[in-house]
Amino acid sequence: MKKLLFTLTCLFAGLLLVADPVEDLLSTTGSADDYPGSNFLTVFDSTKVEVQETGLGYFYTHQLFKILNKQGALEKRVIEYGYDPLSAFVEIRMVKIYRKNGSIEELDLSEVKDYPAPARAIYWGARERMIEVGRLEPGDALEVKLFKKGFTYALLMEENEDKYIPPMRGHFYDIVEFWSNQHVINKTYTVNMPAEKPMQFEFYHGECRSSMRFEGDRTIYTFTKSNIEPFKGEPNMTATSDVAPKLLLSTSPDWEAKSLWFYGVNEDYNAFDPTEEVKAFVDELLKDAKTEMDSVSILTHWVADNMRYSGISMGPGEGYTLHNAEMNFTDRCGVCKDKASLLVAFLRAAEFESYPAMTMAGSRIEDIPADQFNHSVTVVKLSDGKYHLLDPTWVPFVRELWSSAEQQQNFLMGIPEGADLGITEISEPENHYLKITGNSIIDAAGTLEGEIYLTAEGQTDAAIRGMFTREYKSEWGKNLEAEFLRVNPKAEIISMDFGENPYNHMAGPIEIKVKYRIPGFAFVGENNIIFVPFVADNVFARGMSHLYLNTKPDERLYGFRDRCSRLVNLKETITVPDGYSMINENLNLDLDGEAAAYSGILSQTGNVIEMEQEIILEKRIYEPGDWPEVKKVVKAQNEMAHSPVILYK
Repeated sequence: MKKLLFTLTCLFAGLLLVADPVEDLLSTTGSADDYPGSNFLTVFDSTKVEVQETGLGYFYTHQLFKILNKQGALEKRVIEYGYDPLSAFVEIRMVKIYRKNGSIEELDLSEVKDYPAPARAIYWGARERMIEVGRLEPGDALEVKLFKKGFTYALLMEENEDKYIPPMRGHFYDIVEFWSNQHVINKTYTVNMPAEKPMQFEFYHGECRSSMRFEGDRTIYTFTKSNIEPFKGEPNMTATSDVAPKLLLSTSPDWEAKSLWFYGVNEDYNAFDPTEEVKAFVDELLKDAKTEMDSVSILTHWVADNMRYSGISMGPGEGYTLHNAEMNFTDRCGVCKDKASLLVAFLRAAEFESYPAMTMAGSRIEDIPADQFNHSVTVVKLSDGKYHLLDPTWVPFVRELWSSAEQQQNFLMGIPEGADLGITEISEPENHYLKITGNSIIDAAGTLEGEIYLTAEGQTDAAIRGMFTREYKSEWGKNLEAEFLRVNPKAEIISMDFGENPYNHMAGPIEIKVKYRIPGFAFVGENNIIFVPFVADNVFARGMSHLYLNTKPDERLYGFRDRCSRLVNLKETITVPDGYSMINENLNLDLDGEAAAYSGILSQTGNVIEMEQEIILEKRIYEPGDWPEVKKVVKAQNEMAHSPVILYK
């Protein structure tokens, strides 16, 4: 191992004098038995970045992979390098194959293909460079050299090399993953920066070796981590980037500077100036509005419900610079930033103070002001003097203005006074309730006949309402029937009522009433009847995503997440034939906790069985220490769904 580390150190320093450094490395790295769980071994992964005065970065990457098994050979049969031509230029500069028999092949780079990257919903012209390596065998190795100049996000498109300069001209940032699904012996990241550009950095979720040295008018930052083992995740965990080792670097001084820049670049672009047509349209939309919240709700939901999510390259104005009101109102399609931009313009036409904001859907944003954003939203200042978040992308047919599926999520507002990084609040479980009440009768033959009344609110309303709003009207009845058939394939729907128009989500919480019949629902013996209460059997589970949490782990290393905070109330009154008594012990279970709580009741009075459960889940994102409470609550509800009631005569 000492020889291996010395060889790597000398190779990166350009000091190695032996005839073939790669073969020397490969001979000392062992075999598949030394790296259980890996299909290939990354012997080294080295990236050197030369940063220009403008902030433009030249990235030189040098990698060596050793194939450990047949799956690894399959995974490395093609070398791919994705990029966006609006903001980056890439090249595959060398690919060598080191065969285990000692022969060496260098691929003909004229065979490199450049083709459109696979896309769905967003068609911004992303591309991939690819070269086919072909058949590999365990023991073979690949040496690859790649080059990139530019940055990750597509912004203002200009002529020549200027289009590769980052949007905050003169500034540089990067986010570097120091984790892998395969073993890595050595990963090195070096930044060569003009000395007058101070850079802040932090290494998260682990340690690395770091150094900073001066070389003339340049500063050299180097970060190295050795012997990286495959990262092992957990079911339902938060984003890997929230917990796995990573490096963040930025020359931007703080988030407030980014906020002011984001505000300025869009105001300079006149992105939100409403046209006369937009003003007239907004006036018509708001003619019956009585309060400021009426107006905000009408405008937010119009943009959410009427602007199609579809992104195509439309010239200047991709990324951080939002397309203007005239384009968005005319096209009525775009991605999150287009929806956010049109809503800002609508709100300004209605004389509200409104601006765009950036956020990261799915993972945390760290304190280092590197660009960790993938989503754009809107903020509006109301009469209380506070800014309020609006998300027209995530609330189509949702009874919220800001999706609570985004609670505990970081955001940055682009406002004239500047802002620090914020985080959205937890939404109370009562805002996202699911209430199901059932009344039913089991006859002596085991047939169940009854009715269910369901109502829901917030994100739970959206989950239930989705069986209508995401489907053709002709499928509505079938989808509702399917909820019953999933629980019992013998279910027969007698009647159903889900309102005249589930699309009209702002008229009130969803309400569903169903009368049903299930022949052979209960097992009937000579002197006994056995069944699981229908409402307890997780009917309408689409509104209870917590049921799908994997409860096998006893403890967790990492945080975990659900769809949303939630309150569930399930009640059923079941009338059974005279003379039958429940031999189960009456259940009266209370599990009280700060992160989750459960209460369950199962009892008999006369010939009536009463079942009631209440489940409270307090958050969307949980800490590892919350797991014991959440696990107990989920298991308790699932146990009720799988524990039969036994009646004896």
